Amino acid sequence: MTIATERGDVLRFVGIWLTSVVSGVGSALTGFVFGVWVYRTTGSVTGFALMMLASVLPSVLVGPFAGVAVDRFDRRRVLVLTDTVAAVSTAAVGLLYLSGDLRVWHLYAAGAVGATCGTFHLTAYQAMTPLLIPKRHLGRANGFMQASWAAQIAAPLVAGTLLATIGMGGVIVVDLVTFAVAVAALLVVRLPAGVLRPERPAEAPTLRGDLSFGLRFLRRHGALLGLVSVLTGFNFAFAAAGMLVQPLILSFTGVATLGVLMFAGGSGLFAGAMTMSAWGGPRRKTFGVAAFTLVGGLAMAAHSLRPSALLIGVLAPAFLFTLPVVNGCANTVLQLKVPTEALGRVLGTAHMLSQGATPIAYLLAAPVAQFVAEPALRPGGALAGSVGRLVGVGPGRGIAAMFLVTGALLVILAAVVAFVPALRRVEVDLPDAGTDADPVRVSPSAEAAGVP
Repeated sequence: MTIATERGDVLRFVGIWLTSVVSGVGSALTGFVFGVWVYRTTGSVTGFALMMLASVLPSVLVGPFAGVAVDRFDRRRVLVLTDTVAAVSTAAVGLLYLSGDLRVWHLYAAGAVGATCGTFHLTAYQAMTPLLIPKRHLGRANGFMQASWAAQIAAPLVAGTLLATIGMGGVIVVDLVTFAVAVAALLVVRLPAGVLRPERPAEAPTLRGDLSFGLRFLRRHGALLGLVSVLTGFNFAFAAAGMLVQPLILSFTGVATLGVLMFAGGSGLFAGAMTMSAWGGPRRKTFGVAAFTLVGGLAMAAHSLRPSALLIGVLAPAFLFTLPVVNGCANTVLQLKVPTEALGRVLGTAHMLSQGATPIAYLLAAPVAQFVAEPALRPGGALAGSVGRLVGVGPGRGIAAMFLVTGALLVILAAVVAFVPALRRVEVDLPDAGTDADPVRVSPSAEAAGVP
């Protein structure tokens, strides 16, 4: 690759990345506003939780379908089409809102459509990135992708202000404008044909074979499946903590302090993404996964030590700092080891597996905290004389104990990556997919037969 070509591809990646940021932030704005509308309309925490579930579960279920589309069709068309579908869904909500006919189920449906389209977007971007960025910069590129996600998480801070000033209708208009900008940019950026549509065998596999291809590929290369399993455990801990951190904070302080601490946590996430963007992670990316999972586990477990705003203000950013580094390093390994013609299907399946832990954590964390952990750590409770000596006894300490457990889970996952040879040595034992004598590469005959 010449310097001029490399520079052009990096600029193309920046253009694609900017469309991801613009579109993602716009969707995050409306997602927050929709959740607020549901809660204000129903007055139900369950209704709000269902809105969150509607915005997560479809993205898990459609992962393999997104991977097949990204590997079979022109990726620019996939991105433009999904942006258009998401925009139509948002516009329909806007019209229903203006006419006074908006109902809660409309927003559940819109959330599901947005989550589905977002999964197609993420899979396409991740599959295109290693085709545009030299290997030595791939970690940094994944850091930039994590930064776009951090910007989406920070979007509710802006959405709250917009909701108070221009209302729900105004926020919907802003989102539609971001869709238009993203689509226009996608149409303008010139991309090589190989980036838009990878080579496929003359005899294309069946849809059923394509849908199961990613899982079979990961199972055949067990170290990659192990890495995805570690991400699944990490995401489970992160989702459980995200569900419980606000009740934990509110158990010993007020709403004003909650806002400050949530901002501090978001700052840690953004700082981690920026660090990954500038650094690119360690040379051995699996070392980065192990080391930062360990740091994240220790920071999460330490949330339980005592009810202190200062303690949470230090530990929450420390934990969230590790998230972009762990995800960025793991994604880089997958992108390097999976053949380009199979990236969409494998990454789509990896997304399904790793993100599948999120709705499970949402469904389990709150009831376990409310009905099991909290009663056990009341004065005289079943765990008051044992775990209570470490985390304390009283309101919120059951939630604190769950942070201790999820932190321990992360420490165990870090040990697995560090001490299981297949995981620790995956970057050495498994050649990069771009090499000539690459046993990982999928032969056309095997792919057509549906065998990875």
